[in-house]
Amino acid sequence: MACPAAALLLPLLLGFLAPARATDPYAFFDWDVSYVTRSPLGVPQKVIAINKEFPGPVVNVTTNYNVAVNVLNSLDEPLLITWDGIQQRKNCWQDGVLGTNCPIPPGWNWTYNFQVKDQIGSFFYFPPLSMQRAAGGFGGITVNNRAVISVPFDTPDGDIRLFIGDWYKKNHTDLRKMLDDGKELGMPDGVLMNGKGPYRYNDSLVPAGIEYETIDVEPGKTYRFRVHNVGISTSLNLRIQGHNMAMVETEGSYTMKQNFTNLDIHVGQSYSFLVTMDQNASSDYYIVASARFVNESLWTRVTGVAILHYSNSKGKASGPLPDPPNDEYDKTFSMNQARSIRMNVTTGAARPNPQGSFHYGQINVTQVYKLRNMPPVTINGKRRTTLNGISYSPPATPLRLADLYDKKEVYTLDFPTMPSDGPPVIRSSVINSTYKNFMEIVFQNNDTKVQTYHIDGYAFWVVGMDYGEWTDNSRGTYNKWDGVSRCTTQVFPGAWTAVLLSLDSPGFWNVRTENLDTWYLGQETYIRVVDPDGGYNVTESVLPDNALFCGLLREKQKAQKPHGSSSSSASPALKQSGYLLPFLVLLVALAVMGH
Repeated sequence: MACPAAALLLPLLLGFLAPARATDPYAFFDWDVSYVTRSPLGVPQKVIAINKEFPGPVVNVTTNYNVAVNVLNSLDEPLLITWDGIQQRKNCWQDGVLGTNCPIPPGWNWTYNFQVKDQIGSFFYFPPLSMQRAAGGFGGITVNNRAVISVPFDTPDGDIRLFIGDWYKKNHTDLRKMLDDGKELGMPDGVLMNGKGPYRYNDSLVPAGIEYETIDVEPGKTYRFRVHNVGISTSLNLRIQGHNMAMVETEGSYTMKQNFTNLDIHVGQSYSFLVTMDQNASSDYYIVASARFVNESLWTRVTGVAILHYSNSKGKASGPLPDPPNDEYDKTFSMNQARSIRMNVTTGAARPNPQGSFHYGQINVTQVYKLRNMPPVTINGKRRTTLNGISYSPPATPLRLADLYDKKEVYTLDFPTMPSDGPPVIRSSVINSTYKNFMEIVFQNNDTKVQTYHIDGYAFWVVGMDYGEWTDNSRGTYNKWDGVSRCTTQVFPGAWTAVLLSLDSPGFWNVRTENLDTWYLGQETYIRVVDPDGGYNVTESVLPDNALFCGLLREKQKAQKPHGSSSSSASPALKQSGYLLPFLVLLVALAVMGH
């Protein structure tokens, strides 16, 4: 039980944790990011764990909580953590990507400090640098509703997290070298579920001795499954044998409740389902995630299988896996699924007003960008990927720091609004925009594989998708009322997806494909959102006291003594953030004496 005196002193302690809001609670997390050896597919390999956990711990907070995450980098290479879907309101300094943050050097620690302002939902975090997510380092983020805000479904009996994703037996450094050498990654070796390999449903396809995931449930109860595709490049179809999955939320938006027997979940996407344990438990049930839009006979072994185990189960799961959609190549089925997902406009999310009270379809668009990706090309002898003919190269100096310190020629503001047929180039080209603009972005996929696109800092409305080339006339098909609001959308090959977003948060915000191979090779850019009235320290948060410096600003960085791998307490977070550790020790002593 917490000490009453300590509880009284907690508000004083939190007062030192700028930029915490005094009226909102603070959640503290202390992470040691290191390599551990695991054998998810039966072969020992080096994976990235957090506090020795793979996947990492869940960040479980509530709307408007302030969050402090102290990250100790015990890897042998630089590290960042990005918070996929957390909007970092007016605070891109905490976004954890190269446009806004210098990497944490090996042996150093850094404390992220942000607020989950006016958000709810299911998200995840991961290391965005150098293909590191292919080795792990990911974990869940749950942002719960405040007690005063009603939820549009009954409270579930439990909350279950499910990470699905394709996986290679090669280390991420080997995968990175393959891409650097101009090679394709090829077919993955399997699909993991919560960091574990498949249940041995077939003796010839799954070797013996592989650890698999088991989810224990009670008959008659309803559970909320929060599912994330944290893989590398493979779209997966999820299904639970004999059970309906009632979708209720995706990436911070409550959706109209509808039942699915299976759903395509693309790389980087997150969903919440309600699943009721209404079967007779004559045996356990399969949970399956299988690859989509591939040759099924070749890819059969690339299937993730976990077990749903009722407490009164009478035996092990057996027999064939539940069937995927009829045609593995039928992208129209998948597109129709995606189009059917609509926002629940009759309920609130983080605030009490209904989500539909913001009529996005009636706002005048001020900027239009059509972003076209193509199959990989060769630029200066290197295999690269592009958006509008530009392959992004991250500069050594983060974009936001370059702006703050008036460092010229770090990036250019010449990202084209429309695709160009000119020769592809490598450069640090950025989209220029203005605070409170309303932007339309059309993602045009002229490659042969599904791509998913994510925009940091924002949720956007998915207003349309179709096959063929997008034109101005395509706007006639847009959903301008209840299009789902989310942060990651799929774009099918030979097709387009259109989104609308309100640029109400100044800063630099990453626009990227979530497919790790095409992202690594250059398929990204940033949106520069500037307040013309000079919003620094007014509409935008100031540079944090513990900011790291690199590139053209490296002389500003004070040396930090490497800590080495440790399962440290909260004290490194306090030291690195510049807080007064002796004063905190005194507070604790006073609390103990008072107790």
